[in-house]
Amino acid sequence: MNKKILSALMAALVMLSAAGCGDGDSSSSKAESTADTSSQAEVSSAAEESEAVSEADPSEEEKTPQKVTKSLSMSVSKSDGKMSISRPEEKSTPMGEKDTWTIFIYLCGTDLESKEEGGGAATADIEQMLAAEASDNVKFVFQTGGTNNWNNDFISTEEHERWVVQNQEKTKIESLPQKNMGDSETFAEFLKWGVENYPAEKMGVIFWDHGGGSVTGACVDELNDGDTLDLMEINSALSEVYETMTDKFEFIGFDCCLMGTAEVANVLASYARYFYGSQETEPGSGWDYTTYGTYLAQNPGASGAELGKVIADSFYEECAQAEQENECTLSIIDLSKFDDFVVAFNDFSKTLYEAAASNLQGVVRGVSKADNFGGNNKSEGYTNMVDVGGIISQCSEYSDGSAALEALKNCLVYNKNGANHTEASGLSVYYPLKVSDSKELKTFSKITVSPYYLSIVDMIAKGFSEDGYDNSKLFDENGNWDNQTETEGEDYYNYADDQGDSKTSLITFEQEPTLSDSGSFGFKLDESGLMNAASASATIYMQTDEEGKYLILGETLDLNADWETGEFSDNFDGYWFALPNGTLLPTAIVSDEGDHSVYTSSILLNGKRTNLRIVKDGENVKIEGTWDGIDSNGMAAREIRKLKDGDKIVPVYDVFNNDSGEESTENGEEYKWASDSEITYAFLAPASYYYCFDITDVYSKTYTSKMVVFTIDEEGDISFSELEGGESEEGGEEQEQGEEEEE
Repeated sequence: MNKKILSALMAALVMLSAAGCGDGDSSSSKAESTADTSSQAEVSSAAEESEAVSEADPSEEEKTPQKVTKSLSMSVSKSDGKMSISRPEEKSTPMGEKDTWTIFIYLCGTDLESKEEGGGAATADIEQMLAAEASDNVKFVFQTGGTNNWNNDFISTEEHERWVVQNQEKTKIESLPQKNMGDSETFAEFLKWGVENYPAEKMGVIFWDHGGGSVTGACVDELNDGDTLDLMEINSALSEVYETMTDKFEFIGFDCCLMGTAEVANVLASYARYFYGSQETEPGSGWDYTTYGTYLAQNPGASGAELGKVIADSFYEECAQAEQENECTLSIIDLSKFDDFVVAFNDFSKTLYEAAASNLQGVVRGVSKADNFGGNNKSEGYTNMVDVGGIISQCSEYSDGSAALEALKNCLVYNKNGANHTEASGLSVYYPLKVSDSKELKTFSKITVSPYYLSIVDMIAKGFSEDGYDNSKLFDENGNWDNQTETEGEDYYNYADDQGDSKTSLITFEQEPTLSDSGSFGFKLDESGLMNAASASATIYMQTDEEGKYLILGETLDLNADWETGEFSDNFDGYWFALPNGTLLPTAIVSDEGDHSVYTSSILLNGKRTNLRIVKDGENVKIEGTWDGIDSNGMAAREIRKLKDGDKIVPVYDVFNNDSGEESTENGEEYKWASDSEITYAFLAPASYYYCFDITDVYSKTYTSKMVVFTIDEEGDISFSELEGGESEEGGEEQEQGEEEEE
């Protein structure tokens, strides 16, 4: 009860201090230096008291939720939809001598350091710091922790240690009792200590570890049940540190996967001039500390923008050395211009939300064409990170996003993109491709950059309602939203925990999937079905030895689709991926950009479950390596492991039981990889295979059609026929039942 009272007090104080923000002012405003310091002190005191309560109550299974307080006030009046933004006092008095740099690194080692094979990544980056050109003007200051083991003989696993690297020498400054690196106070203590003892004219902060995007956060502590720093905790810590400073940080960056997002930039804009982050996953080697350390030694007067370009280019070169440059992304964002983007994005989102009320399918189809990052498929897991520029561009038919795109472009100082993400705009945003639970949505509701964009997310995640959707719940009784507003209490998003199965009854037909007299397989959606359909694909199956069980080879986009008339038909070309011994691989599509496509295949590699990443450039096919995907903490694996001689590869197929409708898994034939082995993309061998349509509605639920047989003969001709025994589908009975319920 004390925590709830304190939380309410904090929210009330912040809302009072933000009351001076002009209603309906579309421009971004900064807080005056004469802000109510007594209120801030009360908030700080309340926060400390709340922390004390938390520490005194070990029975708490989850850390007390933290809001974006003090540092940032965002408000929108429903009457005109315009956003006002207020941030803390702008600070610009250098804390150190001219042309000096201190880089603070929160070095949370986790398995990147501790694992036996491919570990030692943190140690390798320390060695890179030591190899940078000597300079009295440049210091690396780092704190260690969060890992079961250090792959060196100078860092202890039993304690936190604070080190300084300067002039190619490392010095341990102090050892502290081990604390949770996933806790905001641990981070705040390190940074306050660092700023006090090693101030410089320009200071940077780097989060070093795994990342999972806006909702998941970064820095996993192996010693504390995989706890992580989420954005609200990062904000809380930075706010505490910023109060002790006379200047902003020159940059804050994440040497982590997936943290190059609009939600992250929005938090950091209160404390730093520049933000460095990757939209996509990063290889374990991460940034090149030698190159940029040497650059600062030679150019100590460099700005954060100039340093950022060096970091991005050298990071790309490190990725290329590891043959992982295709996935590379790194963006340098000018945070002084970011509020202009937030205001413009809110305007865009308001119109898009209004359009979605009558044309949700168009909006969802548009978003589906935008680039996304970190897998986002059944085999690898979901990050729900989608390119924000792509969303704006692809939905321009429904909302004029020209101002938002221009503002985004103005924020982007520089970005470096590999071949898999040539159109990436520089920042991602959360979008519910597949929601895991209510916690995910609750977290996002507290970090969103627009209530109208949150309304779109809520509409899609919540699913179909005959009563329609009303976003008034996001605004208070006076018609105002701010970034402290609770959405109908903590229980509102619990709907995500009870979504039922993934089937839909919203896909309806003028002509159900059927074989035509000419032997083609197709269907025609009726007006309602077309209105509710977001995407269509096909699934290819292969018969197992057991009657009624089928191996799922995977999905294909080879079908004729007319989204104007609702007419769809098969167009499968008969080609599939296989190991050199001819064993077919189960595949899912990661991205499809015409001549450049990325696929993933679920396999066992030397007995361990992982995913084989395959890239197809025109006629050229190659394996990038294996990637473990997204773990239970929502964190992305960093390493894409190259295949080695003698590696044992076993395909892992999902198996569909036509009688029970259940799925299981089955292992395929083992293949031992050799240095001269090559993946093939070839025509399927003459045999009978199986095919069905999958139609996904705007709420990410799926209709699966009946299964039909397609036969490839010796001449390579493909013909379709009915499956013996009649209907074979998940969707058919579900469809009929749904239609009866609607009647």
